Amino acid sequence: MLIAGEASGDQLGADLIRALRRERPELRIAGVAGPAMRAAGCEAWFDADELAVMGLFEVLRHLPRLLRVRRALLARLAADPPALLVGIDAPDFNLAVEARMRARGVPTAHYVSPSVWAWREGRVKLIRRAADLVLCLLPFETDFYARHGIAATFVGHPLAERIAGPPAPAPARDALGLAHDAPVLALLPGSRGGEVARLMPSFAATLAWLAERRPELQAVLPVAREKLAPAIRAALDAAGVAARTHLVTGDDAAARALAAADAALVTSGTATLEAALLGRPQVVAYRAAPLTLALVRVLRLIRVTHFALPNLLASTPVIPEFLQGAVRPEAMGAALLELLDGGDARDRQLVEFANIHRTLRRDASATAARALLELIAPSVRA
Repeated sequence: MLIAGEASGDQLGADLIRALRRERPELRIAGVAGPAMRAAGCEAWFDADELAVMGLFEVLRHLPRLLRVRRALLARLAADPPALLVGIDAPDFNLAVEARMRARGVPTAHYVSPSVWAWREGRVKLIRRAADLVLCLLPFETDFYARHGIAATFVGHPLAERIAGPPAPAPARDALGLAHDAPVLALLPGSRGGEVARLMPSFAATLAWLAERRPELQAVLPVAREKLAPAIRAALDAAGVAARTHLVTGDDAAARALAAADAALVTSGTATLEAALLGRPQVVAYRAAPLTLALVRVLRLIRVTHFALPNLLASTPVIPEFLQGAVRPEAMGAALLELLDGGDARDRQLVEFANIHRTLRRDASATAARALLELIAPSVRA
């Protein structure tokens, strides 16, 4: 049983299903699944989009629906217990389900460590109750779990397997109809409505600031979901930069946009790692919902000084970060201009990104599959 939340978890689940089937073709795999997991052969009990909610206060609006899904899922699991339950990310939903089923004797694992080493460290108590094993995508996470007496394995990051290395920009520019002799900036404002609403106006204004100084500048922007397109277009129109921005849709839109780019302005999240593995220098920004940020500050829930994932993996932080009120067009624009024009700042990022790629490339899905199969009861393994 695999439980995935939103698109990133769905892709991780699909890769894991294929790796599990290579080891054990006869496995029946069911779960909370998106299109990628269904295509990989997962029997979908619920849709992964049901869990695609983030933020402390944002969750409250969807809580009745989430609780209904959890009750229905637990009832079905009780009636048809799996040999192994794997929660893929979505910790606020999955850990509670894992804990309930583990108490009933079902082996459990959690794939993708919650960022307990960064914020809300108190969740480690729930993880200890919930998971027989935590599969970690980042190398430093296993030390954290060892200190708390929780079994954990570093499997590497699937993105590092899918991305062979920095692609040449020319083929991507040809495919998108972009000029080869003018710089290209990728804008990645996020895949959730709240992120786009909070960041897209500032991203568009930053592009306008840069265009005044580099009139030849082109921009590419991947649209993660079609329903985000109206807000994105409205922000580009308001900033007067719609004509120079190429919207990219469809599968792998972010990867195709980044491949065409010289540099990127990225919302904090997995996209920062994707940009790093593709070898694209970047500036990272984030704005949390005001109520969420207020609670985080009052309760002192954050324990790290950097929020861009490549900065946490690098030997020294190299990516400029802009948070909340610091998300200003002139500040982000100046940092991006330095990357677009080349020089030491760009070179430092590229060196660190190459090191990160080597560290994370561990055949993650196959490594995770082997670790999970070790948890399955002997009668199933036989």
